[in-house]
Amino acid sequence: ASFADASRRAPFPMVMKVPRMTQGDGAENIVGFEVERQILSVLTGPHVPRLVATGDLEKLPYLVMEYVPGRTLQQLLDETDKPLPADELARIGMAVARAVHSLHQQEVCHLDLKPANVLIQPGGNAVLLDFGLSCHAHYPDLLAEELRPAVGSPTWMAPEQVVGMRGDPRSDIFAIGVMLYELATRELPFGNPQTRGGLRQRLWADPVPPRRWRADLPEWLQEVILRCLEPEAAKRHASAASLAFDLANPEQIVVTERGKRLRATGFWAHFKRWLRAAGMHYQPSTLPSRQIEAAPVVLVAVPHRDASDATLYSLRSAIERVLGSSAGARLACVTVIDPATASGHDTASSEATVHRRYLGMLRQWARPLDLNGQAVSFHVLESRDVAQALLRYAQGNDVSMIVMGAATHGLQMQRLLATVPIRVAMQAPCTVILVKQSLPFDLLAKGESTTATATQPPS
Repeated sequence: ASFADASRRAPFPMVMKVPRMTQGDGAENIVGFEVERQILSVLTGPHVPRLVATGDLEKLPYLVMEYVPGRTLQQLLDETDKPLPADELARIGMAVARAVHSLHQQEVCHLDLKPANVLIQPGGNAVLLDFGLSCHAHYPDLLAEELRPAVGSPTWMAPEQVVGMRGDPRSDIFAIGVMLYELATRELPFGNPQTRGGLRQRLWADPVPPRRWRADLPEWLQEVILRCLEPEAAKRHASAASLAFDLANPEQIVVTERGKRLRATGFWAHFKRWLRAAGMHYQPSTLPSRQIEAAPVVLVAVPHRDASDATLYSLRSAIERVLGSSAGARLACVTVIDPATASGHDTASSEATVHRRYLGMLRQWARPLDLNGQAVSFHVLESRDVAQALLRYAQGNDVSMIVMGAATHGLQMQRLLATVPIRVAMQAPCTVILVKQSLPFDLLAKGESTTATATQPPS
């Protein structure tokens, strides 16, 4: 039960949560209270309510926390029977994924994400609630120790949770996929199973493709949802930040057979998966923060003018080293142009043409990279303030690392020395690598300079 107290002045509204502990309730209520108290006491940030006070379990157990205004996704589902538009689905999914990413950065897996536990504030920020089933990588997992069977809400539980494996951050990505599926179709991808046999079906079964329920759903959105719902965690998005990136940049998503599918997987494919699942042994997952480190979002700032061959070559070499050490990394190639460059044309079609030219320049720069199947996207930003544009992009897309040249091109060096790189390095919310120019002479003879001179967009 929860109680809000409006009779006393406080710096912010608060709510009291008292666990139900009657004679007929099981041990999970007591354990869940201890887990939530433990988790909330160490979590910070805008995606969780602030913990104010707690009561002793032996006397009167309670949690006093910040009251967060907004609507839960369950309230959103209850208000209307109509599926949400694709753009609203993407906004909600992106907000939830960023909240989950913040949790994983703090070594916590929620493990009970469902519409009732996700609150959307009026400004669009997602706040996660109810941490009674959560797991912290550095604290004892009380639920695993005291409650051996699978723990979680059956409808949203990931396959690895079904077999008792807790602590994999990709389990939360699976739950986001279930919520997006329901918001998009008003159907549940695996129903609401009440038996262990029904739960285990998700270890090998694919849900009905969302576009079978809803023909107007974009292929890119089905691609994202079904990737979240992959039975094998390794086939899902590598991190919640990667999922948020896809939802923020739908035009960059590569649609595979998964996104075009209109029928569920056939009998023989399911039978093969069933055999594989029967002999599958789930390995203990890595720490959430290490999973994030293994799947960073890397931004490379590519100058579009006044850049030497040495600069372009050096940026490419630095990116190859970064991607070589992180097999799960995704690369965002970004250039920033002055708004006057795009708006100085007579028609909107001409403006689009300018963007296409710069996108072509970015693709030409990236062509020599050996990406080994790693995700890459290309983005043209418009701003008179290059540093601010890069910082906004990094903040809004949970970028883990920024790679850029150590010198600023197009500025009089005697007036302002490396203004953009220094501002980015000082204000960025992530690691920044400033790359010094270098270009071996032997590569010049092999035509590297021809490949490197992508300093001007193709006309």
